[in-house]
Amino acid sequence: MTEPKTTTVEVRLPTKMGYEKVAMSTASAVAKLMGFPEDRIEDLKTAVAEACINAIEHGNRLNEKLSVGVVLRADNDALEVKVIDDGRGIKTQPARPDIDRKMHGEEDPRGMGMFLIQALVDEAEWVTGADGKSSYVRLVIKLNKAAE
Repeated sequence: MTEPKTTTVEVRLPTKMGYEKVAMSTASAVAKLMGFPEDRIEDLKTAVAEACINAIEHGNRLNEKLSVGVVLRADNDALEVKVIDDGRGIKTQPARPDIDRKMHGEEDPRGMGMFLIQALVDEAEWVTGADGKSSYVRLVIKLNKAAE
């Protein structure tokens, strides 16, 4: 039995749109080193980008004095990504969006990020910090996704 090996990578991003690409590239590089297939890496990049954009826009409210933390923790069979902001977090999980209504312009096309994140990774959890700030989203993508 091999001892689990954990590697941690941390990145601090400015609260500025466009810097989510740095987190995407970092997550992609770590996932490649772990041996993830390309389609799962693309899923991870999209989920990380959505989480970072939410942190920049909603968590930090575009306040450039704040930053977004991204912590990647890789072990033998999974990659965990935490995207940390200075916001208050969310109180309830949003309702599942009505894709048809959004596509036909009957609903705001925005507001699908959390739904998309949940669809792309194996685990997604939104956590509010004990102090009412410093919230984070925790994403987990498994190296060997169980057959569905």
